[in-house]
Parts: sequence; C-alpha cells; structure tokens
Amino acid sequence: MGTAISREGLIRNALLNSTLTEELRDAEIETLSRLVELRQYKAGDVIEKPRENNYESSMRDTLMMLGSGEVEVTFITRGETASLKLSEPGELSAILGFVGGDVSQIGIGVIARTDCSLLMIDRRRFEGLLNGHPAIAYYVMRGMVRYVHGIVRRLNLQTVEMTNYLYAARPMLQGRA
Repeated sequence: MGTAISREGLIRNALLNSTLTEELRDAEIETLSRLVELRQYKAGDVIEKPRENNYESSMRDTLMMLGSGEVEVTFITRGETASLKLSEPGELSAILGFVGGDVSQIGIGVIARTDCSLLMIDRRRFEGLLNGHPAIAYYVMRGMVRYVHGIVRRLNLQTVEMTNYLYAARPMLQGRA
C-alpha cells in the first residue's frame, strides 16, 4: 500500500533528482519550486499534439520535467521522427524551446504512457530570477548543460557500440568468419 505524496513533496523530489539543482542549496531549490506549475495527466492523454514545428505550441517556451509516471516525447525535425521515454523523476524535455532555440526546426508531441505528473517551468518566469536570484538561474543552466551533455555522451557511446558491432559482423555477413 503506497502513501500519497504531497504536491510540494512531488515537486521537491523531482527537482532533487534533476541535474538542474545539483549546485543549489535548499533555500534556492525552494525559490525554484515556486516557479513550477504541476500538471497531472491520465494514461493515454495527449499532452502536446505532434506537429512539424512548435510555433503554434502553447508549451514552446516551457521546460518539462517528469514528476512521476512515464511519458513519451516524439521529436520531429527535418521530416525525421524520434522518440524519448521519460520514466525517472527529474528527467527533462523541451529544452531547446526553453533556452530560446529555433522552434521552427523542431516539433514535439507528448503522450502520457501512465498516469503522470509534469513540472512545467515557463521561460519568462524563470528569466525573472535574473534580477533577484541570478546565481540560481546560472546554476540551473549549468545543470541543464550537464543533462544535455549526458544525453549526447550516451548517444555517442551507443553509436560507437553499434559501429563496432556492425564492423565486427561484416565479415560474418559476407561469409568470412
């Protein structure tokens, strides 16, 4: 029998599991948590309809962080589609739009795979930290870079592993072992 977690507890847990808060103190995490909008979804809910670009998206300037459950994020860029599953509290999506990237080049769709909660951080509200709490904004952005770097590093390792596998398998596929 599980215990219900409070709204504040869910937000805090997700933030603490995220690279965004690795360099923040408790009071700074509390300040950041006040910027969060918590949204709940049921399994199967279409959170964001897939589209070719994010100009029309209501979430184009919003960072998504998984609070609980599981979501599937579909990326569409240059006619190619890829998916990413978020299943651990603190995992991020929609980073490019949040940091002010060119949303005309990428579109996303988001579907709840299980009952879930998402923490949404609007870029304009986050930028408000620059006046009163610039260190929080700085350290959060450093955490975001670490998160993206981790993804790139994992993808590079997977590419190397796949290349090594294919290179090693080539003689066997050609009948030479």
